[in-house]
Amino acid sequence: MEVILLERVEKLGQIGDVVTVKNGFARNYLLPNKKALRANEANKKVFESNRAKIEADNAEKRSEAEKASKGVDGKTVQLIRQASNVGALYGSVSARDIVEALEAEGAKVTKSQVVLDRPIKAIGMHEVKIALHPEVAVTVKVNVARSPEEAELQAQGVDVMASMFEREEAGFTEAFDPNAEPGTVPEEPAAEAPAATTEGESDEA
Repeated sequence: MEVILLERVEKLGQIGDVVTVKNGFARNYLLPNKKALRANEANKKVFESNRAKIEADNAEKRSEAEKASKGVDGKTVQLIRQASNVGALYGSVSARDIVEALEAEGAKVTKSQVVLDRPIKAIGMHEVKIALHPEVAVTVKVNVARSPEEAELQAQGVDVMASMFEREEAGFTEAFDPNAEPGTVPEEPAAEAPAATTEGESDEA
């Protein structure tokens, strides 16, 4: 389907560009979100007659987004979540979680502005793109940890999972006994048993 873009769309084009897209993408995303019009003759005339206003409105929104970006760009938010010993979250961090965390820090964004290709499912420092406008995007850091102390370490650049894995490896190597049965406590050698047998043999003799 051919459409006329009403705003810049990443990897597609700028305002006024006529581009060909898949029908589903146009019907499900571009058209209902007023990001484009079907490129028929009537719409082309409507667009050209309103082009100056469309471009002026876009410039105003871009200016507002640039001002708002100063309160968002580079922010770090902290999210405490339960996770397994290997750092996998019991659940995940969604766009809504990030919106709420940013709001708590005084930065207002909408869920649709959070560009999250897939939910965050592991602890660590994650960079997330925030698209405040089609032409204005910033990056925030999301510090996902199991405790405030762990979050503090990660904020200082410590790879918590790597250091934890190294500690466990070291501890496991020191304590490992290849001959021990799982769950058993090593016993002292039974020194008296052979002696008892020897006495019994001498009695019979």
